[in-house]
Amino acid sequence: MIKRDAEPFLWMLFSAGGVVSAMLMPALVFLFGVAFPLGWLTPPTRDHMATLLANPLVALVLLGLIVLSLFHWAHRFRHTLYDGLQIKHLQEVIVAVSYGGAIIGSAAAVYLLWQAR
Repeated sequence: MIKRDAEPFLWMLFSAGGVVSAMLMPALVFLFGVAFPLGWLTPPTRDHMATLLANPLVALVLLGLIVLSLFHWAHRFRHTLYDGLQIKHLQEVIVAVSYGGAIIGSAAAVYLLWQAR
């Protein structure tokens, strides 16, 4: 039996997370981190945001952004520890912590987005 390596799938998640994060995060950080707090734009009301999150397409896009960003982080963090800190001998622990954190964060995002609906 041929042993399948998960590395190509993880690289796919890494690349998709990088693209999605690069496209959507700057706009969200600008709006919610700069423009709304400084009063440059009128912030949306709580009811408006709740209405937005009630739309399944918006919730799905947010979930995709969160999940792919977390897996992008996990893969980058894993290889940073391998190459930067030269601790490849702790491979099992690093994989469990990084991808386990991404999975737990993804599950938390699903739960919170479901509760917001």
